[in-house]
Amino acid sequence: MIVCAILKPEAPVINKKAYLTNMLNFAAISKRRVRVFRMNSSLPHFVDTRVLVVGDVMLDSYWHGETERVSPEAPVPVVHVRQVEKRPGGAANVAFNIAALGATPVLVGVTGDDESADLLATMLCDVGVDFRPTRVADMPTVTKMRVISRHQQLIRLDIEEPRAMPAAAEVLAQFEAALEQAGAVVLSDYGKGTLASAQEFIRRARDAGKPVFVDPKGTDFSRYAGATAITPNLAEFERVVGAVNGNPNLLAERAEALRHRLSVQALLVTQGEHGMTLVRSGQNPEHVSAHALEVFDVTGAGDTVIGVFAAAVAAGEAMESAMRIANLAAAVVVGKLGAATASVAEIEAEARAHRGGVYGVLGEEALMSVLTTSRTAGERIVMTNGCFDLLHAGHVEYLARARAMGDRLLVAVNDDASVRRLKGEGRPVTPMEDRMKVLAALSSVDWVVPFSEDTPLRLISRVLPDVLVKGGDYRVEAIAGADAVQQNGGRVELIPLISGRSTTRTIDAVLGVAGRLQADDSGS
Repeated sequence: MIVCAILKPEAPVINKKAYLTNMLNFAAISKRRVRVFRMNSSLPHFVDTRVLVVGDVMLDSYWHGETERVSPEAPVPVVHVRQVEKRPGGAANVAFNIAALGATPVLVGVTGDDESADLLATMLCDVGVDFRPTRVADMPTVTKMRVISRHQQLIRLDIEEPRAMPAAAEVLAQFEAALEQAGAVVLSDYGKGTLASAQEFIRRARDAGKPVFVDPKGTDFSRYAGATAITPNLAEFERVVGAVNGNPNLLAERAEALRHRLSVQALLVTQGEHGMTLVRSGQNPEHVSAHALEVFDVTGAGDTVIGVFAAAVAAGEAMESAMRIANLAAAVVVGKLGAATASVAEIEAEARAHRGGVYGVLGEEALMSVLTTSRTAGERIVMTNGCFDLLHAGHVEYLARARAMGDRLLVAVNDDASVRRLKGEGRPVTPMEDRMKVLAALSSVDWVVPFSEDTPLRLISRVLPDVLVKGGDYRVEAIAGADAVQQNGGRVELIPLISGRSTTRTIDAVLGVAGRLQADDSGS
């Protein structure tokens, strides 16, 4: 298709509204940023996370306008351009997405020595990206220009030099200089030549003990052998292994074969509206359903996925949890026009929006009905239990970490009689109904259910969660219900407790203060 574009003289040539909107997401997390505070969040803290991104750096340009007639010169629509937006693209968009989380990306790549390179450097610096470009005088910065009318892309114009990317030695030197401080490495391959020697980047990163995440291009995935994880979309995956025809078992089987052949730890296959599938060495495949209800534009969604996935792993998340966070971020960006980012606040809002259905305090029979619905939707159930007599920061952090291990968190709570049997007279301090209401108010908790026995063995054996979670002061073999969960194919996870946080210590502190006040009163 050919498009005739007319610039209206009275219209501003560059409208940075979208760029500035994205920057607002970074207001508290720029180079002068402070810690991002979040109540009851299941997301990791990205502020101290550093990710090294190397790949094909681009500038994306979007020309927006109205289309009301056909050109008299040729049968093409005439677009009256009203605004032009310019954003980082390719590897630069990966870094842009990582910066949106509050992490610090270091970006290495090649640009021309031109105005587009200057603009890219300004935009990236403004949001906290440590940009280390190798500028080449006799080539243009790779630029993709898209003409858009009524939210539809009419044509894309690419400006690039179709030859081998120069300055390979300089790029590798920049990469090596930034490698030591990186928590993870991302290779963003758009086939423009920066990663022609991908194996050299992978080898050096692995020698340095850094996990390597690759967004691949082309059909020769052997170039990425030895990486930690590769994140192809379904079309890219099928071009390498053949059509899977929507068969999840066949997809998992071929992904495992490819993973083994390439000696990578994991393959994360993104499937658009069908979600994502993670295949890892020695573990069952994990799948999450797509969250997006309305897809506005998939441009740059792959950049978001690999950027968020790698940053989450670098921040300490397991790959399964990192996939779920990346899935939420992808839902945010496909609801926007053009290459976009997902901030921490937007990801958390997306998670809250998809907690729909029945949740809160439930009886056991109502819970079983809700669990059936949840499992039919492919959701992963996490379960934990306890007295939760006086809720404190240790509980909140523990529950947030438990929630990150799946899609739904069920908390089983000891009734008052069982608490007295376990803790002695005077406990609980807080009645069961109040304890459950407080727990249900946490954003990390989906369902709260009481039990009356000394242990939740019967309830756990009935629920059979995908993940059973307890505090780090337990041994797995001593956890009630652990055998039943494991025999059903689930797993048991221990979460370290926060030192100095306990209900008993809180009660003792309160009693100590009360004793001193009583002594002061009697002395007066």
